[in-house]
Amino acid sequence: MRFELPEELEMLRSVVREFAEAEAAPGAAGRDEEERFDRPLFAKLATLGLTGIPIPERYGGSGGGWLAYVIVLEELARVCASTASALAAHTAFAVWPLYRYGSEPMREQWLRPYASGACLAGAGLLQRERGTGSAPNDRSLYAVDEDDEGIGLQGTHPFVVNAGEADAYLLFAPSRQSRRIYAAWVQRDAPGLAHGQRINKLGLRSFAAGELSLASCRVPINQTLGRDGRSREMLQSLAAVGNLSAAAQSVGVAQGALDAASAYAKERKQFGAPIGRQQSILFKLADMSVAAEAARWLVYQAAWRLDEGSGGGREAALARSYAAESAARAALEAVQIMGGYGYMREFKLERLLRDAKCLETAIAIGGIENENRLLVQPTSSSKSKTQPKL
Repeated sequence: MRFELPEELEMLRSVVREFAEAEAAPGAAGRDEEERFDRPLFAKLATLGLTGIPIPERYGGSGGGWLAYVIVLEELARVCASTASALAAHTAFAVWPLYRYGSEPMREQWLRPYASGACLAGAGLLQRERGTGSAPNDRSLYAVDEDDEGIGLQGTHPFVVNAGEADAYLLFAPSRQSRRIYAAWVQRDAPGLAHGQRINKLGLRSFAAGELSLASCRVPINQTLGRDGRSREMLQSLAAVGNLSAAAQSVGVAQGALDAASAYAKERKQFGAPIGRQQSILFKLADMSVAAEAARWLVYQAAWRLDEGSGGGREAALARSYAAESAARAALEAVQIMGGYGYMREFKLERLLRDAKCLETAIAIGGIENENRLLVQPTSSSKSKTQPKL
């Protein structure tokens, strides 16, 4: 077995890293401070063909796989995790399920402009009551007035990714009349849809998330996904790609923290010598490097399994658990190495630390952490049941 990436993926990494340094990094601090999503930056991602990586070329994507996808997220998150999160939300939670679970007429009508990046997509996954992890409350989003022609959406979804910026949303809503779960493709100008309060987050601040309210919003039946009874399979699949996305971003944050701390340790002198020569600093940098590399290969293994169609859900959950914790530790260690400079906003480490904590607490994957935790547990009798079929 050869533990190395194909040449074309290494070339992709080089292209994305150069783009990230030139286009995403310079304005990252300003976007974070202003909580501003940069739509022109997303358009530049589209120009590079990065907005529909796992989607076939016939539908406007680049025809790549999940391994290419995680490399792109890793390199973007190394300099701006918010940019990576917006791309992940667009791709994994909206564009990919539209391709994987949508009907052929839906793909033909909607997929190309979103996979190509001409339009931006958002998503609202099955929600939990805020702060409790319990079932949705009376104000939550539900599907009502179901018939053969369509469904009505009624209620408020408290956490929709890319909210206020997206041109369309994939919204999940349980039925009030049955045990069915609907996934509805809803345009932002649909009658009855209103954008609510934007969520003010600790980290990932230029990654938009907020409320959507729907009042008797009618969605034609041909704009719903999973009508063939695969809606729960779709949710498990989204848990897998959500975990994979958060894990890849965490690797990028850990690498960004390691790069910044290493550069500082080479330049900062104490008693006439760089602090990077001190054993205590070297041990910290070594531990950060080991953790980042281990997390990276956990992510690559999970992506490879998804590409091969041999499960991958449990591997993605394991990768996310380890990578997110490693990123938070790496960012904190980097702040410690830089001392007072690590706490100053003009340096990027305090932003990386805040972003790492958001990734660690699952905010980047739309609040489905309860289901994701089940995939981490080692099981014997139910292992095949916990792995989504992609």
